[in-house]
Amino acid sequence: MNIKSQKDFFSGLMFMGVGAAFAWGATTYKVGEGARMGPGYFPLMLGVLMAILGIAITFKSLVVETVGGDKIGKWAWKPLVYIIAANLLFGVFLGGLPSIKLPAMGLIAGIYVLTFVASMAENGWKVKNTFILATVLAVGSYIAFVKVLKLQFAVWPAFITG
Repeated sequence: MNIKSQKDFFSGLMFMGVGAAFAWGATTYKVGEGARMGPGYFPLMLGVLMAILGIAITFKSLVVETVGGDKIGKWAWKPLVYIIAANLLFGVFLGGLPSIKLPAMGLIAGIYVLTFVASMAENGWKVKNTFILATVLAVGSYIAFVKVLKLQFAVWPAFITG
């Protein structure tokens, strides 16, 4: 068996693994059927579709010839670390960290931190562009989640709202 595209082969394996994990995890919930869906129906179907997509991508990587074998390059550590750190910090800012008595800083501060930290993964990032993006995301998220969907969570830091 000759792999003709390493990128497609390994991304197909990743899709199959994640899809199988979702489908397997969904079986712990009541699945139901198409007319009366249970809480496990959507994750099960999503997992099955991801696994099927992974099979198709893996098959393509074994059949379709690519120029130079589409080799996998070296790991991009800097973006990987910044993106993971941005998501972790967003969670901490949104919900706080009770173990060290850090209060929730709210949605707006969380989005600004998420945007600035994630943007630092880009080579030659600009503070002005990031500030504009963070402001648009914060306003849009506030409108979508708080005003339209009426979700109840901290929008501003506790020391501001009381």
